[in-house]
Amino acid sequence: MATVKQIQYRMGQAKKRLTKLNQEVTAAKKKVKSLEAQLKKAKAAAKAKPKAKKKAASKKKKAPARKRKR
Repeated sequence: MATVKQIQYRMGQAKKRLTKLNQEVTAAKKKVKSLEAQLKKAKAAAKAKPKAKKKAASKKKKAPARKRKR
């Protein structure tokens, strides 16, 4: 069986771990919110700007390859 001191130590360690995990969860939630806001802004910007049409580049005909003199 475990002694009182051992149980108290394990409880203390568990509480420390729980506190750390709660902080990580809070940080993750904050990060998710900021990313959602960024996504919303990006979608709004994409809707607001119509895409510019690309001009077709005119293709030049290649000159025929020259024969080499030997």
